[in-house]
Amino acid sequence: MEPEALERFTWYMREHSALTIMFHTKVAEQMGLSTTDEKCLDLAIRAEGPLTAGRIAELSGLSTGAVTGVIDRLERAGYVRRVRDPHDRRKVLVEVTPAEFVKFGHLFEKAQASLVEVLDQFDADELQVIERYLKLQVETFRKRVIDT
Repeated sequence: MEPEALERFTWYMREHSALTIMFHTKVAEQMGLSTTDEKCLDLAIRAEGPLTAGRIAELSGLSTGAVTGVIDRLERAGYVRRVRDPHDRRKVLVEVTPAEFVKFGHLFEKAQASLVEVLDQFDADELQVIERYLKLQVETFRKRVIDT
C-alpha cells in the first residue's frame, strides 16, 4: 500500500475510534456508568444469552478480578443480575436485565440514524464491500491486537 493511502486510512480509523470513545463516554455518563462498565454491558447485551464472568473477561480483555468489580457495579445499578447456571448449579451466570436497558435505548437513536444516513449513500454492491471490510477489520484487529 502507498504510504499516503495508509496515512489517510490510519487518520480515518483514529478519528472514528476517538468519536466512538467520546460517544460511549457520553452514553455511559448518562447511564451512571464508567465507559468500561458500559462496554462490558454492551458485550453482555450482544451475547446469545447469559455469560460467565470469565467469558466477559475474555471478550473485554479485562482480568477476571476487574470483571468481578464491573459486574458488581452493573448489578448494583440494576443492569444485570447473577443467576445460577441451570445446567451446572456451581456456575454463576451474568444476565442482562432488559427492563433497565430499555430506558436508555433513546441514547443510541442518533448514532443509529447517523449510520443509516451514511449507508444510504451506497448501492448494494458497495455495501457488500464495506461489510466485507468491516468484518475483516474486526476479525483481524481482534486476532492481532486484542487477543495477543
